[in-house]
Amino acid sequence: MRPIIKTREQIEGIRKAARLASIVLDEVSFLVKPGVSTEEINNFIHEFIVKNGAIPAPLNYKGYPKACCISVNDVICHGIPSPDVILKKGDILNIDVTVILDGFFGDTSRMFYVGCLEDVSLEARKLVESTEMAMFEGIKAVREGAYLNDIGVAIESYILSTKTGFQIVREFTGHGVGIKFHEPPQVHHFNTGKSGIKLEAGMTITIEPMINVGSWKSRLDPDGWTARTVDGSLSAQWEHTVLVTGFGYEILSIS
Repeated sequence: MRPIIKTREQIEGIRKAARLASIVLDEVSFLVKPGVSTEEINNFIHEFIVKNGAIPAPLNYKGYPKACCISVNDVICHGIPSPDVILKKGDILNIDVTVILDGFFGDTSRMFYVGCLEDVSLEARKLVESTEMAMFEGIKAVREGAYLNDIGVAIESYILSTKTGFQIVREFTGHGVGIKFHEPPQVHHFNTGKSGIKLEAGMTITIEPMINVGSWKSRLDPDGWTARTVDGSLSAQWEHTVLVTGFGYEILSIS
């Protein structure tokens, strides 16, 4: 399937949805502290999205039971919020929010530290910082006429340059977004060895690298959603919704 090229009106709708998703992450940051459950964070996010006239896209999507994904420590992605998952000092977590506003989808995720910076290990901080930088390197590769694989090449090149031994998750990808939750194309975060399609102005995609301290491989919990590192190592992820423009790119998920 070909990517959906959005009109000006659609882009404006996606921009508003993506901005709201980013605002959600700004607003929930005060809850990220020791002793708080991921269920409490989910409930705040759900209520905030609804109060702002939007719908949490993950809720009931293919049976997913919550309004957002919260992935703590060794969880790569799709962590289901739970009253049994209680944050503690030194944890790192990703909160992934997608909203539907006036029929348009905006998708973004962000890493958070629990407790003071000094509570978080140097390795965890390096992982979080490197993953964020890798995302931005991928975003900088976006321009009309570039190839899809240029994004993965940029991300992989950056991670290799850190000489940390961190590995890029291969089982999960970015994707087209905006009119639907998940649209073509799939956006790989490593060099696939194939150029892929040419990027066109009006495409909206997510760039969301997941990076592990250890092996890039994942395993799935019995809940059918929560993906963890196979070796129990830490994982980090950052995500933005990005518009391909005639002059390069625009990050839509900025509040």
